[in-house]
Amino acid sequence: MTNLLDQYREVVGDEIISELLQMGEILKGKKILHVNSTKSGGGVAEILMTMTHLTSALGIETQWEVITGNADFFECTKQFHNAIQGYKQIIPHPHLLKVYKEINEENAERLRPHLENADVVFIHDPQPAALIEAFPKRQNKWIWRCHIDASNPNRAIWKFLRQFVVHYDASIFSLVDYVQPLPHPIYLIPPSIDPFNEKNIPLSEDKIKDIFPRFGIDPNRNMILQVSRFDYFKDPIGVIEAYRLAKKFNHGLQLVLAGGGAPDDPEGEMVLREVKAAAESDPDIHILYLPPDSHLTINALQRAADIVIQKSVKEGFGLTVTEALWKNKPVIGGNCGGIRLQVHNYQTGFLVNTPEGAAERIRYLLQNPALRDEMGRKGYKFVHDNFLITRHLRDYLTLILSLLRPSNNHRIEVHKMGFHESIKPGI
Repeated sequence: MTNLLDQYREVVGDEIISELLQMGEILKGKKILHVNSTKSGGGVAEILMTMTHLTSALGIETQWEVITGNADFFECTKQFHNAIQGYKQIIPHPHLLKVYKEINEENAERLRPHLENADVVFIHDPQPAALIEAFPKRQNKWIWRCHIDASNPNRAIWKFLRQFVVHYDASIFSLVDYVQPLPHPIYLIPPSIDPFNEKNIPLSEDKIKDIFPRFGIDPNRNMILQVSRFDYFKDPIGVIEAYRLAKKFNHGLQLVLAGGGAPDDPEGEMVLREVKAAAESDPDIHILYLPPDSHLTINALQRAADIVIQKSVKEGFGLTVTEALWKNKPVIGGNCGGIRLQVHNYQTGFLVNTPEGAAERIRYLLQNPALRDEMGRKGYKFVHDNFLITRHLRDYLTLILSLLRPSNNHRIEVHKMGFHESIKPGI
């Protein structure tokens, strides 16, 4: 497994790998368990896939388990997701809240041996948050990891979830704006991408060009791209409006909306139907509903695009923004959540609030290829320095050390990063 770390050493350098090995040596023999609601589809699953392998490579036994549920459960948790991100009108039916608790109780019994055996348990997002209720006498440490924008939650839903979250030993949010008052330590840790994931590895020009005939895209005309689940918060209809406004001045413009669904998202098909209706059979709008393992396809689309758009109206972080910046692409992003952390006006792209604003920036960037190149270089460097999986892993290990050994004498040398101040336990 050392070779796995050596692979990352070539990208991030000796210092970061040395820090990881140092922390791994202290934590050797400990057991970590991650629990979320899906093995595929979405950024959380992608992060956990790499995170478990890297943590194991450090000699720390790491498992990843997924809760199971029925249609009512995922209908309830989708409503939680929307409500935490600010939809005020959502109040799940009492039956759905009852199902939520029952499904968590069933999963707690199914996963009990794993949950009791781990030294540290990471519970990701609202879906499995209530598992902790089944372990009132637990001796291990439980951490709730919130990946979504909780800056202005539906108060009734947050009050319901908070009754479970308060029992955790710590919580993690991606941005300080998302933090809610809780009676335990709170950590700020942004997500990350894996440079060796198929979605982010370098591709040959031939493989990138293959994407054009496969989806009927004209390689000789400008192409803009949004990659995301078909979700109202991603504002795919707004992207179509921006495309149409920009196309009045760039008649050859093409738009690709590429995404897919996930087992824990029952709303996706309805949004997809609305997106297809809004496209009105425009031959220059390509709506691609892709399987969850279409990483190389997404990679090629992002590299082939002239501009990448992520015009979300709510966004926990926006890993598709990170992926695009990693590929030297300027990003036009919605002025919200984690996109603000990554897109900086005239540096790595532009933040926009409306379809009209997005259209104006599309036109501006298409007319300035040199600026696109310059922004692309800055975006790559920004991601390299701040949003790769090794930084993310180091933050998790530092957090674990601070919880397991709050008074230890080990001095952990942690590199301080741009916007994100790491934690120094035991110093």
